[in-house]
Amino acid sequence: MNPSHTLKEAKSKIEHYCAYQERCHKEVTEKLRSMGMIPAAIDQILVGLITANFLNEMRFAQSFARGKFRIKKWGRNRIKQELKVRDISSYCIKAGLKEIDPQEYLETFHEISFKKGTSLEGLPLIQQRKKLADYLFYRGWESQLVYDKLQELPFQEMDKPSKS
Repeated sequence: MNPSHTLKEAKSKIEHYCAYQERCHKEVTEKLRSMGMIPAAIDQILVGLITANFLNEMRFAQSFARGKFRIKKWGRNRIKQELKVRDISSYCIKAGLKEIDPQEYLETFHEISFKKGTSLEGLPLIQQRKKLADYLFYRGWESQLVYDKLQELPFQEMDKPSKS
């Protein structure tokens, strides 16, 4: 720990940290702890950041949901889980998920399913389905979407290997 930061220095440093990209309260608190700040100072700085609108959980949740969906192609379940890990309130999580356009969500799901599905061609049908399901579940897509997709995708069924 490096307790050499004054309150003013720490506040200035953390304002830059928050201005660079959206942060959640947990990230900022951890950063202040790593800077060697005491709990009373951390609380004081957090109040200042919230008041000055450097820190806003609703804005963070919305930005996080949009970014993870558009860039990483995550489904709602994964986004929700990651926000919970960051101690974001259920209310903010719901607001964040509303940022995802339902039409774009389904298009993205079909696009990544198709892309992954075609990369699995040549494998036995059961293995294709398992790998596709594992991939989509890991990325946080809803089970009903995944199961419907597994039935719908035109997998190339190979001849089953004969037991000779």
